[in-house]
Amino acid sequence: MKKLFDTHVDRRQTASQKWERYSGQDVLPMWVADTDFQAPQAVMDALHQRISHGVFGYTLAPDSLTETIVERMARLYQWPIEPEWIVYLPGLVCGLNVTTRSMASEGGKVVTPVPVYPPFMSSVLLAKRKLLKAPMVLIDGRWQLDLDELERHAAEAELLLLCNPHNPGGTVYTRDELEAIREIAERHQLTVCSDDIHCDLLLDKDAVHVPFASLNEDAANRTVTLMAPSKTFNIAGLACSFAIIPNPELRQKFIRAKRGIVPDINLLGYTAAEAAYRHGDAWLEAQLDYLRSHRDRIQQAVVNMPGLSLAHIQATYLAWIDASALQLDCPQQFFEKHGVGMSPGRDFGAPNFIRLNFGCTAETLEQAIERMEQALITLG
Repeated sequence: MKKLFDTHVDRRQTASQKWERYSGQDVLPMWVADTDFQAPQAVMDALHQRISHGVFGYTLAPDSLTETIVERMARLYQWPIEPEWIVYLPGLVCGLNVTTRSMASEGGKVVTPVPVYPPFMSSVLLAKRKLLKAPMVLIDGRWQLDLDELERHAAEAELLLLCNPHNPGGTVYTRDELEAIREIAERHQLTVCSDDIHCDLLLDKDAVHVPFASLNEDAANRTVTLMAPSKTFNIAGLACSFAIIPNPELRQKFIRAKRGIVPDINLLGYTAAEAAYRHGDAWLEAQLDYLRSHRDRIQQAVVNMPGLSLAHIQATYLAWIDASALQLDCPQQFFEKHGVGMSPGRDFGAPNFIRLNFGCTAETLEQAIERMEQALITLG
């Protein structure tokens, strides 16, 4: 199946957000977190079948999709959930915003690890809540949450926004690490929102994803878990995500906050999600093998790039590259001028970093590496 991922799919002139940013420019788009891979054949077949029906009216969440999610949580994560805990969403960003508005009072404080995916921070600011930042620190080559700083902020916060696996950096929290976070949340009565959108993209074969809410009853009762098949199967444009909220009180607060504002899922989103979860496992395993080789390649390459460093990536297809030693005002702009369009670290709260999306063909990755090497030569 490697040939499938090696095949270049021309995304120009398709209104692709990723590719249109550099339309008409010789810049490789390696920024926003979607891949350049075609979705599993089972997803395309299911969509064709649904489209052939020809009627696209208002759609309820299929019971079969809900059953599939329940089964998947039990099979992959040993997490028994109930169907009524699932609340469907057209995306995880709106899930972050709904959670912030419903679980933190107006003017209240929300803590999140930083650097972090930008909507974690913007959801707090847009809701007119106060943002508290607990730093991720590099320990023994792995990004970890500073628990002392988290404890300090938790004393005055109402809500913790957690990202597991963490974006950026690719850390997969261990059960012990999550338990330590849970104990802090319990001491300070924090509600926890855990964004697990990258949970299927584990590159280390010994890594295990543990949903925060699955730790114990206390964790379940204080947690909103956000998940989606979008990153896993490259179907983000079909907009089908979901929250899992065991606590009925929290669930009703969440539902009330989204009512009249957050739209329902479109029927093709439901169709693609179910097909991906039911029939996409073999495709996913092949993709993971492909991404592992990319992860290893970019880590090997950065070792030989003066001024850059890269910690080990346990999960995701996103390389969080430290460019501090280059002493550039904006590393992202520097590499963009040399033909590699990455995400600027300042958006994540770390201006000396860049995030490179290696969810692309091997050929594209090699071109990016070569351009980065040539760019660094210009610095002398």
